[in-house]
Amino acid sequence: MTTTWKSGDKKPSKPNNNIISGTTLSSWSRQQKLAMIASLAMLGPLLAVSACSKQSPKPALVGVSSPASSSAAPAAAAVPVTALTIAPSPATAKKTSKKRPANVTYSDANSGVSFLYPRKFTLTSGDKTQPQPAAMGDVPMNFVQPGGVAVATVALPGGSYPGSDFASAFFNVNVNRSVSEQECEHFAFVDTRNADGEPVDAEKVKIGSTDMEMTSDFSASAIKQAETQYYHSYENGACYEYVLGLGTEGFATEGGIEHVNRDEVFAKLEKILATVKINPVKTEQGAEPAIATIASGKE
Repeated sequence: MTTTWKSGDKKPSKPNNNIISGTTLSSWSRQQKLAMIASLAMLGPLLAVSACSKQSPKPALVGVSSPASSSAAPAAAAVPVTALTIAPSPATAKKTSKKRPANVTYSDANSGVSFLYPRKFTLTSGDKTQPQPAAMGDVPMNFVQPGGVAVATVALPGGSYPGSDFASAFFNVNVNRSVSEQECEHFAFVDTRNADGEPVDAEKVKIGSTDMEMTSDFSASAIKQAETQYYHSYENGACYEYVLGLGTEGFATEGGIEHVNRDEVFAKLEKILATVKINPVKTEQGAEPAIATIASGKE
């Protein structure tokens, strides 16, 4: 049977595939959007982490270089500190290693006498000047007129020659202003060691640049011997006397004791005599006496 549709009749509705597909599409788009939003929400932190991880080496490099530079600065600063600590050491070593001169200068303004003597020797001046060395007793002045004054005495150490008969040795200075220049050439007692026992005339000698008269004396007993050498020179209106003395004990060499080398001992004393200088002296009345001085001298 044939069905006739009238124009007023509505045609049966057919399923609207476009509507279904549009609904489906629109709902898929929303899901997609949600998925995309979720993905973006998740991707955001990942991108942030990734960005941080990419940027983190730069601070790390800054952090590494910064300690290196900061550590280098103290290292460079430490060098001057070490130098300052070590620098005083050489100065201290020089002070401790510095040696005193071997000789000492003695100077007496009253008499004008000055000379050098070894630092190890003993010097006395003033009232205690007149020597009284061991094995010699008193050593008298040898002026032809009284009025002599002792200036200074230098004595060798007692143990200068161990194992020998050495007892003492000294260098002595006296001055006499009551003696004329002609009288200064003579001595109160002279050498009598000639075969006939006659006095021996004084000998003219030159010590350094000074002309002097010299005589000697020797005395001995069973237990001691004493030998002295006297030198006279006239300067500053006064007679200056220099005495070199040596004392020994015993004649024998028992117990391994040997005789001391007399020439060697007198050579040491003559070295002191060779350094003697006489400086001008003020002799005005009422002048105050000057003080003797002792100072280090050159070797």
